[in-house]
Amino acid sequence: MSFVERYYQGVDEDSALMKKFRAFLDADAPGELEQLAQASHQLTRERFGATMRLFAPLYLSNECVNNCKYCGFSRDNHDIFRTTLTVEQVLKEAKYLHDRGFRNLLLVAGEHPKFVSDGYLQDCIRALKGMFPTIAVEVGPMEDHQYAELVEAGAEGLIVYQESYDKERYQELHTAGPKKKFDWRMECPERAYRGGFRRIGIGALFGLSEWKEEALNLARHLEYLNKSGWKAQYSVAFPRMRPYAGNYQYSPDAQYFLNDKNLVKLICAFRVCFPNVGIVLSTREPAALRDQLFKLGVTHMSAESATEPGGYTGAGNEDIHYTVKGKRVPLETGSKPCGATEQFKIDDERSVEEIAAFLESQGYDPVWKDWDEAILG
Repeated sequence: MSFVERYYQGVDEDSALMKKFRAFLDADAPGELEQLAQASHQLTRERFGATMRLFAPLYLSNECVNNCKYCGFSRDNHDIFRTTLTVEQVLKEAKYLHDRGFRNLLLVAGEHPKFVSDGYLQDCIRALKGMFPTIAVEVGPMEDHQYAELVEAGAEGLIVYQESYDKERYQELHTAGPKKKFDWRMECPERAYRGGFRRIGIGALFGLSEWKEEALNLARHLEYLNKSGWKAQYSVAFPRMRPYAGNYQYSPDAQYFLNDKNLVKLICAFRVCFPNVGIVLSTREPAALRDQLFKLGVTHMSAESATEPGGYTGAGNEDIHYTVKGKRVPLETGSKPCGATEQFKIDDERSVEEIAAFLESQGYDPVWKDWDEAILG
């Protein structure tokens, strides 16, 4: 039985693990959160040591055929500057990150078959394989055989966030494009596993729906994947909504807002209930908060991130354009944008050297590389 089938039937709702997880989320008595935090910290040190894996996102394209009400790349956002990097331009961005010390790379692209065409991702991965032992992708959902092609090209990780596990809310937020298919997206991790990915990351975008129910469904999904796809390593993330292109005045919806206290609960509850899961904390969060959270259960942190294609070196700036109804529209004569539009605003703008130095000052080792294909040899 797939997770989608279990989701509709509520099969895992009353499992012992889910009861334990729910109790952690409900904990509010004095001292309960402190005890949970201490247990989470201790488990993380036991399972992962005093280490923090650092990675960087590399945006390939901000073209997209989906209409998502919370995303700067949304199809009907006609005023943003768009570009898709060539493989040579991707290499330019990647070499910059390589020189900064990164060996763990996340390739990100909007979903647009005309721009991110069949074979493009594979070509990018093959070009980068020699520089980066760990390459993950965060792209539109694919079929099993397409995932297998990415693995064969050299990718080992897939990140796919459900955004919201509330189907009714999901359909309100996704009004056009293939991303409207709720079930198809939720089955992505299973297809990626069948395609051969050995690292799979899931998550929800907090701020779109009621946070506790989102967390419970995310935990159910992880519990299922651990049982059905036990050969892979899993990670979870809890990104919170940030200002984005088309809505830079965004302010959190009080109805759905995940506050700092409850973010701590999520990190600790997932660590205690899933001791071996990777927990990711991105530069969406402010530096001061990241400096407090990382000891509680986090294992992976992004650093010095750019959320637009060409954001590190300006690659692709000579081909900036608008896209209207899926078609390229040239800029007005004399218009000179400084680059492609970002997907959302980051908060922690420190350099990777600053973040690494802080981790070291706290007795942690920044981990740049934790895998090499020679291990399989």
